[in-house]
Parts: sequence; C-alpha cells; structure tokens
Amino acid sequence: MMKPLHPSRLILLAIGLATCLLSACRTEDQLVVSPDGRISAQFYLDSEGTPCISVKTDRKEVLTISNIGFTTADSVNLTSGLHLAEDICRTSFNDTATLLWGENKIVESHYNSLLITLLNNDSIEMLLELRVADDGVAFQFEYTYADSLVLTGESSTYSFAHDGTCWSIPANFESYEFAYREQPLSRTSDANTPFTFHLPACGIYGSIHEADLYDMPEMTLVRDSLDSLTFHTWLSPDNTGSGTVAALEGFPKSTWRTLTLGRKAVDLINSSLILNCNWDWDDIYHTTDYAWSRPLKYIGIWWGMHLGINSWTPDHRHGATTANALRYIDFAAENHIDAVLFEGWNRGWEQWGSTQIFDFIHAAPDFDVERVIAYAHEKGVQIIMHHETGGNIPHYEAAMEQAFQWCQNHGIHYVKTGYAGGFPNHELHHSQYGVKHYQKVVQCAADHQIALDVHEPIKPTGLCRTFPNLMTGEGARGMEWNAWSKGNSPAHTTILPFTRLLAGPMDYTPGIFDITYQHIQNNPDCQKWNQRDARECRVHTTLAKQCALWVVIYSPMVMAADLIENYQTVLPDGTKGIHPMFQFFRDYNPDCDWSRALEGEPGQYVVIARRADNTYYLGAVTNEQPRDIDIPLDFLPNTAAPYTATLYADGENAHYETNPTSYKVYTETVTAGGKLHLHLAPGGGCAVVIRPH
Repeated sequence: MMKPLHPSRLILLAIGLATCLLSACRTEDQLVVSPDGRISAQFYLDSEGTPCISVKTDRKEVLTISNIGFTTADSVNLTSGLHLAEDICRTSFNDTATLLWGENKIVESHYNSLLITLLNNDSIEMLLELRVADDGVAFQFEYTYADSLVLTGESSTYSFAHDGTCWSIPANFESYEFAYREQPLSRTSDANTPFTFHLPACGIYGSIHEADLYDMPEMTLVRDSLDSLTFHTWLSPDNTGSGTVAALEGFPKSTWRTLTLGRKAVDLINSSLILNCNWDWDDIYHTTDYAWSRPLKYIGIWWGMHLGINSWTPDHRHGATTANALRYIDFAAENHIDAVLFEGWNRGWEQWGSTQIFDFIHAAPDFDVERVIAYAHEKGVQIIMHHETGGNIPHYEAAMEQAFQWCQNHGIHYVKTGYAGGFPNHELHHSQYGVKHYQKVVQCAADHQIALDVHEPIKPTGLCRTFPNLMTGEGARGMEWNAWSKGNSPAHTTILPFTRLLAGPMDYTPGIFDITYQHIQNNPDCQKWNQRDARECRVHTTLAKQCALWVVIYSPMVMAADLIENYQTVLPDGTKGIHPMFQFFRDYNPDCDWSRALEGEPGQYVVIARRADNTYYLGAVTNEQPRDIDIPLDFLPNTAAPYTATLYADGENAHYETNPTSYKVYTETVTAGGKLHLHLAPGGGCAVVIRPH
C-alpha cells in the first residue's frame, strides 16, 4: 500500500529547512543564482503587485515569467496586489539519489532556492518556491488561504527577450501525435510542452515544460495576439463548457514549471531538472522491493495489425492466437528477449466502435490464455498483457482492480494500456479528469506489482521517479504511423530526443527490418495494403538507423517491433538463422547505469551513449543528410586496456529512399583516448557495442 501523496509544500519546506543550509535574507535580496554562477533568476513584484521572474544566462536576458498565479471562478484576485509578507528564505541543496532504473541510476540534484511568502489585501497567501540549478530554473506556487479552489486558468506568461528557433507540436488536449514543427518563435501560434527553443542572441538552448503533474490539467502555451514573443499558459479545460479547468482541494498548488537551459542542445538531454522536481519513490511507498519492475526487451503480436495482415478481432486474420503466441515465446526464449506482448488476446475487440467494453480477464476463443501463460513461465519469458480501454474510463476503473489482481495471481507483472478513443461525457484526455484517471491506474497497478506501458497517455513529467512502475509510454508519433500513412520523416527521430524525450521514456517501438514492406505486398489477407498507395507507405529510415533507435529513443521497456520472421534469415545450409543486424538487439541491455548525449542538433542528428554493467552502447541517427562524425571516446574508463567496438552500420550505398536495407557489421579496436568514426547515410544511423577486450 502507498502513503498519502503530495503533502503540502509547507511540510516539504519544514523538511528542507531541517536538512539544508538556511539563512533569512532581506526582502530586497530577491536574486538566486545557480551553483556554477551561470544562470540567475530575479524575483520581483511589478507595479501591480504581480509576481515575476527574470531569467538570465551568462548575464544575458533569456525570458521573463510574469503574472504568476491562478485565475478563479469566483473572481478572487490571486495574482495582483501582492506584497512580501516576511523575509525571504534562502536555501541550498546538494545531494544524489539512486533510482531503480533510468537513463542514469545516479542522479545529482544541486540547486539554490528562494522561498517567498506573499500576501494580498484580502489576506490571501501565496507561497512561491524558486529553484536555480546549473541546468535550469524551476518554480512552484501554492495558496495557503483555502481548503479548495475552482480554477478557470493560470495567468503566467513567458516573454522571450529575443526571437529564435523552436521545435514543438501544436497545443492539443486530446493527443500528442503530431509532426514536429521547426519555425521561429515569433511564428508559433501555440504549442504543447516540452517546448524547445534556441536563442542565438544569447547562445542558449532551452525547453519549457512542467514536472510532477499530479491532480492538475496539463499546461500548454499560446502566443499573445499583440506580442509575438510572449506566450500565455493555457490549461486543459473540463467538460462543463463553463471555462473551469480544475477543482483543487487541500492547499491548491501548481505543478512545477521548468525551464531547462544549456549552451549546447545536448545539454537539454543530459539535464535531470525535471526528474529532480519529483518525489522519490521511498517517500511514497512502504516497500523497497521492486524485483518485479525491471527494464526488459520485448517482442509482440502488434505490428501485423497495423500493417493489416492481422486483426485484433478473432477472425481468420486474428493475430493473438495460441499458435502465434507459442511461436513468439519460442523466439523470445531463443534470442535472449525477456518478454512478449499480446494485443488482441481478450474479449471485447469485436465490439470496437460501439460499446467499447473490453474484458480484461477472459480471452478470445482462439487464445488459450492459461496454456500461453504456463508455456511462457516454462520458457522463462515474461508476458505483457494488453488493456485497451477504447476511452471507456468508467468501465476500466470499475474493472482494473480485478484485472490487475488476475495478472498478479498469474505471475504477470507488465501491462500495456491504451486509450484510443474519446473519453465519456466529452472529457478530454489531458484534463484534470484524465490526469486523475492515469494516476489512479498507476497507483492501482503498483499495489498489484504491475509495471505499465501507457499508450495515448498524459505526457510524462518525471513521475517515473515517484512511481517506478510507470515505465514507459507513447505520447508522440510512434512507429505505427509508418504503417498506415506517409509516415514519419527522417528528421522526426532526430527531434524527439530534444523534445518529447526530455519529459521521460517513450515506447517508440523501433526495429522494423522489412522497411519497404516487401514481404507483405502479395499477402491476400493484407487488406490495408491492397487499399493504399504502397509508394507512400513505408519506414523512412535505413536498416542501421532502426538498430540505432533502440539506443537513441530511451525506454526501459524496449521493443523489437517487426514480425519475427523478418529477424530471421536462411543460412547456407538451408536452415533458419538470425539476421546479422538483429544481433545488436540480442546483445543490448536496456537496464542502463549511465547515459550521455554526446553530440547533436534538433532536426539534424544526435549521438547518445549508454552503459549497462561494463558494456557501452552507442546510437547515432541523422536526418535526410549524410553525415560523417568522429566521436571522442572520453566517456570510456581511462585504462590501458583496449576495447572492441562492433558497428552495425549503413552499407556503402545505403540511402533511406533508394537503398534502405544496405548494411555492414564490422569490428574495430578502440581506446579511451581515441575517436570512433561513424558514417551515416541519408536517413541513416549506426549502432555500436563497445566491450573491454
């Protein structure tokens, strides 16, 4: 069972004052500077008595956050006429935390902060905490005057000091599955977060997001009609049409508003600012036994449904049959793969588009679930069950306790959830109603030792630190868009690490080896293929890039998403063997101890290295342009012993359009003081395994 979540920030302050260096400073001293001295945030009240924060890097103005506060349904003034109620409290914090899993299991949190108490003429008190770390700024505000508050919005605005380039998706309260836009700040009408930008005038990259999103609707940004460099906070509304966005109880507070900053684009990826604004799991749970929630590799009955050669419903094309399940379990066991996902295993898919009522315990007629579970256990393979809700939230909330208990009784510890449908009564996916539902599911799953892969989710905000069973999710255009549309551009996966992935892990489902769908074009059961223009529907990468994405797009649950027959090949003696490029997935360990983004620019390329135990994995991907990169290997331990690097690379004439499956696998001897040369074809990539000799 779990402790009550999210006590008042006043309680957290009491803890902080007991453990951190504290000094009371004079009211005029309202500047806080990062430990390295590069980033500063100046708090002040404007002429209307409204809280503001001015942010600078290297003494150059980046942006100003103004009008900080909520607006309410009863017209209570929470944002202006404020004055300092007492001396500002200044704290410094420096600590490290060990996470159960993550890109980096050791996370450092080092920041300076101010705690500011404000009061207006109606005796309404606002408590504002402002933190400044070497990788950015975060703030949160709380009202202590009332036990409840009905919000109509948040008045906070972000005014940039300079125009620049930004990468974003449109503000939308139902989906994040949009192509990313690269355009000037001044031409961006609205955006979801993470909202990533580059300001050449002050030599800074940044990203606006939120952390610890709990009980609140999500935050988006909309540009001011009169000032092209000012963006207003826009919260997802409820379903009443009255303008209400949330009803808050206890001490009403915002989520953490975060501004990640760095001189280089990869500094954003290497930041832990968002994670550090979330509670540790041992502040929430009584137990520290999480042997059931570990990173893993998986395959699954999934891609065939998106291609159209299989169906979710129990007909002649049904994918999740007993025979298919046993075949996938055998493949997993033979290839060092931890788990298998079965979509379409349960009853209810035959009602898709009508009642949206799924049965999360009873299987389809041609899926012997007890036999499949027993066989998987015998082979040492985990099962990932699938709970599609179709958006029918009341039904799922009524059924999930029993469904998770059923999984626990059967030794199943992983569930993929889905919300591909509208919520009832016109509620929005990203509203307070939606956020509360997602958190109910995570907490219920934790009580039954279930780890989650959430599709059509609320965006991640670092809550995986608090809930280690919230392992991965979708929340962006993933691989399936390549199965039934023009697909994702080669640049798409070079943008994701600088945008969506700043927020948390993503189940992008890489690893498609049949890139042009040659193996299904003559399949008479492939209904979708026979109805579309095959020239437009394919994966827009090279084969080597598909391998590199297993490293670049971080997920502790990482999938080899293709049909398993596409990972097999015919050996000279006529027997079936494994595709040489698939050896990388067989060797890959997703249970990372350390990660670092080495080089990259949004929309152009990115190179990321990870370590698990004493083995290093490197992934590099590019956009439509070819690229030659020399990567310093200074991240390797500085020993005299050499390393063996195995490269899964683009072939000599590889090209994502004309020759996507050309590849080569070769080895080199490298040292800690040397460099590794990578050639990336247009739309290509490279995956590397580096081991000590």
